Amino acid sequence: MAKKKIKKILKNKSSKDTGIKTAREKMIGQHIGYRYDVNLLPDYNRLTPFLKKYIEHMGWDDLNWLEDVHMGYESGKPAVFDRNVNGWVTAPPNMKLPKDQQDRDMIARELLIKFQMSPKHPLVILKKAYQKFD
Repeated sequence: MAKKKIKKILKNKSSKDTGIKTAREKMIGQHIGYRYDVNLLPDYNRLTPFLKKYIEHMGWDDLNWLEDVHMGYESGKPAVFDRNVNGWVTAPPNMKLPKDQQDRDMIARELLIKFQMSPKHPLVILKKAYQKFD
């Protein structure tokens, strides 16, 4: 699946595609970076065991919504940004992070999914507080 995407991206990149072209790009008013830069695509050979099981369980062929998730830093600590709560999820302090950015990004994706599935996630707490039916 990833090889097809890379070929498509290289084709788009080499066709001297300038300006905002796709409907999605027009809607959001900006370019979608990974259409033009293959370095922004995740290397599927670097998937963590958790992410492999997750993708398989969900029945997906790729990471799709996680492709733009990267390991960043919040107050000098490794962290990933959770758009659902508009805040940073920091990596545990004792977690050893690899030097390769692709590997770090895979860990960031895993960290984000695990946090979003956690009973401590703010949206889970809100659901419990505001749900109408049990």
